[in-house]
Amino acid sequence: MEPSQISRALEAARLTAGALGLHVQDTAIIHNSDRVVVRLIPGDVLVRIAPPRWQDALQFEVEVARRLMDAGSPVGALAPRVEPRVYMRDDFAMTFWTYYAPAGDLAPAAYADALVKLHAGLRQIDLAAPPITDRIAAWVAEVDNPDQNPELPAPDRELLRRTFDRVQDTLARGDTGEQLLHGEPHPGNLLSTSHGLRFVDLHTCQRGPLEYDIAFVPDDVAAHYAGVNPHLVHQFRILMWAGFSTMRWRAADQFPERDYWRIEGLNRLRAALDRASPRL
Repeated sequence: MEPSQISRALEAARLTAGALGLHVQDTAIIHNSDRVVVRLIPGDVLVRIAPPRWQDALQFEVEVARRLMDAGSPVGALAPRVEPRVYMRDDFAMTFWTYYAPAGDLAPAAYADALVKLHAGLRQIDLAAPPITDRIAAWVAEVDNPDQNPELPAPDRELLRRTFDRVQDTLARGDTGEQLLHGEPHPGNLLSTSHGLRFVDLHTCQRGPLEYDIAFVPDDVAAHYAGVNPHLVHQFRILMWAGFSTMRWRAADQFPERDYWRIEGLNRLRAALDRASPRL
C-alpha cells in the first residue's frame, strides 16, 4: 500500500479494534504489499488489512483457518476475543488473528512434518475451493493482455506463454491426483513460534496435486516429504516462477523490491527450465 493508504488503514484498524474491546496503544507494520499486516500493541493481535476487493478472499481465509483450527492443524489462529469474520471500515477490509513472536529457525525436517500435518488436516475438511487449473488460466489471461503488463518484454511474454502451455500439457496427460492444498506454503508463509510451526496466508487454498504445494518449499524440505513425484514437483517449480513473474509484471503490483524481482523471477524461471527436459 502507498503511505497515504497505510496511515488510513492503521487508523481503521485502531478504530475497529477499539470498537471490539481491544486495547491499542500503538501499531507495528509486519508486512506491506497489496495488503498490510499490522501488530496491535500491547497484546497478541495481528490485523490483516486489504482493499475492499479482497473481502471475499479474506472471508474464505477465515473459514479455512476456522476449520483447520478445529482439525488441530498447524495454522495461525484467529484472534480468540474477536468474532471470526471480515470487518469493514473506511473502505478497508480487515481480519483479526493471533500474533506470534518469532522463535527460531525453520529446520527442514520440522518444516516437512508441519506440511504433512497440514495436508492431513486439509483432507479432513469439506470446503469448496478452485482447482489450480483456474489459477493457471488466470495467469495465461494476464500474459495475453498487454494492458495489464505493458512493460513485460515480448520475448519474456512468449516464454511465459510457452511455460504455461507446458505445465497445462503435463496436467492433461496423466492422473496427478488432487486434494485441498495450502496453495503457497513457502517459508514466508510459515511461522516458527513457541507453539510450534504454523502456516499462515490461507486465502490461496485450492485443489491440486500435493506436488504443487511441495514446489513452494526449499529442496532440503522437499527431500523430507515422502511419496511424491519429483518430476512433477519440478514441473510445478517451473510453474511457480512463471506465475510469480506474471504477478510481478502487473502494472499495479506493489510487491516489495518489485523491479528486482521482475528480473530475478524470470532468471529463476529460466534456471528451472534449464534443469528440466526438454528445454523450452
